[in-house]
Amino acid sequence: MIVTFLGTGTSQGVPIPACHCDVCKHGGKEDHRLRSSVLVEVDDLVINIDAGPDFRYQMLRENISKLNAIIVTHSHRDHIAGLDDVRSFNYLTQKPMDIYATLYDQDEIKREFSYAFNNNYPGLPKYNLITIGDDDFYINKTKITTIRALHFNTQVLGFRIGDFAYITDTNYIPFSSLVKLDGCKVIVINALRREKHPSHYNLEEALKVIDFLKPEKAYLTHISHVMGFHKDIEKELPKGVSTAYDGLRFEV
Repeated sequence: MIVTFLGTGTSQGVPIPACHCDVCKHGGKEDHRLRSSVLVEVDDLVINIDAGPDFRYQMLRENISKLNAIIVTHSHRDHIAGLDDVRSFNYLTQKPMDIYATLYDQDEIKREFSYAFNNNYPGLPKYNLITIGDDDFYINKTKITTIRALHFNTQVLGFRIGDFAYITDTNYIPFSSLVKLDGCKVIVINALRREKHPSHYNLEEALKVIDFLKPEKAYLTHISHVMGFHKDIEKELPKGVSTAYDGLRFEV
């Protein structure tokens, strides 16, 4: 399995327009963060987890010419706003893009992209909405386990694929979901900032979850500009934990 971080930033990305903080003004390549998303390649299967506003550029930057499916963690706009740009993949494959999402998130997608469902105008994006929930599901022969979590009072999904798990936009993972992460070798989890936040783990909380699960390797994502420079965050992290950055690739 090959995992590529397409984006590792918050809903506004980093740098933020009109912000004059040191990170936004003077940050290097590893401090420039698009909206959070990952690409997972398993054998001949290529899956995107979320498709935010930067989806088009992320596909171009990583030279992605094949995409089998998109899995949605939740329907906030920084995670689904790029779904319009599946049109090029529709054209290449001559079929709708498979979108795996909960029924609630499907309703949000239908509202956000109502034009794609309500007329036959040529060139519109085409979606095949597939319902997921608490049960494991398969894309081709690849098993995917859903990980229920809370994003303030919103239900969100994380996903485990083999020995890799991805959980973003959460401030609470129930024990029933933590059990599903037992033995996972590589875990990605959100860590928005150092200060406590009502809908995201802060750095301390994310590290506590990682320490409890004890994966071989953990990456932090969905990182805000107020967290500081990438190089400084790295110095604070325990062994086996790293700050993800856009374009980072690794094998599982």
